[in-house]
This record gives sequence, structure tokens and C-alpha cells, in this order.
Amino acid sequence: MKKAGLTLISVSFLVGAYLAVLNETTVEWPYFAVVLVVGFGGVFLARFGSRAAATSSDVLEANMSTVRSSLENIVEHVGSLNREKETIPTYDMGKEIDSRVLDDLNSFVEARQAISHTFGLQAYTEVMSHYAGGERYLNRVWSASADGYVDEVNAYLVHSLDQFTLAKNIILALQAGGTGAKKAETKGW
Repeated sequence: MKKAGLTLISVSFLVGAYLAVLNETTVEWPYFAVVLVVGFGGVFLARFGSRAAATSSDVLEANMSTVRSSLENIVEHVGSLNREKETIPTYDMGKEIDSRVLDDLNSFVEARQAISHTFGLQAYTEVMSHYAGGERYLNRVWSASADGYVDEVNAYLVHSLDQFTLAKNIILALQAGGTGAKKAETKGW
């Protein structure tokens, strides 16, 4: 359905462009209006097809598995960076972040919409709030590393790890049948 929608959009664009140049002084508005309607129909089909594909149970299950494993890997890698921060030269911390964490950050971002489709918008907001905080702190670590600020690298690694751990725990609680952060807090996470 998505391909059909994209095809309709392309065809309507080309036909509309052709109609626009047929006559230098006027545009055949009745024909042009039909082409616009066909184009909007294509947009509708493409969006509907994308949504249907993104919300199929197999895709949601695979994406939720990616979300969970990505967060677990991120917490593991940021935790190891935090434990090794005294032995990793400050200027090399950015390279270490890139080599250890970047792929999992990208995998999470590509699959994150499954959270809202599976658990709702409130759960998505809870997870993404902590994820974004962790990512922001990790970016500060990377920048501080490039500038050679040892204290900032050490401090923000801890903050980043805390935020990513909260995001991971919310996902684990949701998948265990909980209600996000409230369940995570009651379990002492």
C-alpha cells in the first residue's frame, strides 16, 4: 500500500508539472485539481501503509526486542566506561563512546516508535525523557573529553548511566506488565 501511495504521489507530481507547462498563460485548473486530489490520496495511502507496517505484531515485537537489547547494551557499555574512567585517557573517551555505544544508540532510535505503539504515549514519554537525558549527558562527556575536562567527563558519565538505567528499568517494568516509572520506583530501581 505504501508503494502504491508513493507511486500516486510521483505520478500526480509529474502530471501536475506537465499540466502547468502546457499553456504559458493559463493553467487548466479542473485537471490540476483532479491531479491534486490524486496526490493527496497517494499521501494518505503512503502514510496508512507505513503505519500498518510499523504496527504489525511481528515488527512491534522485533522493535521492542531491539529497544530492550539496545538499552541493556548502552547501560552495560556506559557502566564499563564509568568503571574504567580512571584508566581511559580523557582525550580518548570520545573515541571510546563512539566505538562502544554509538551503534546501540542508533538502533534504539530506529526502533523507539514501538514503545508508543505497544505501551502508549505516556510510556513512550517516560522512556524517552530518561533516554534523552542520558544521551545529552553522554554528549557532554564526549565534548568534555575533546576539551580535556577530566572532572566533567567523570561527573557526566555517572549522570548518563543513571538516566539510561532508568530508561532500561522502565522498559523492563513495562514488558513485565507494569506501568512504567511508577512500577520501577516501587521496585527500588
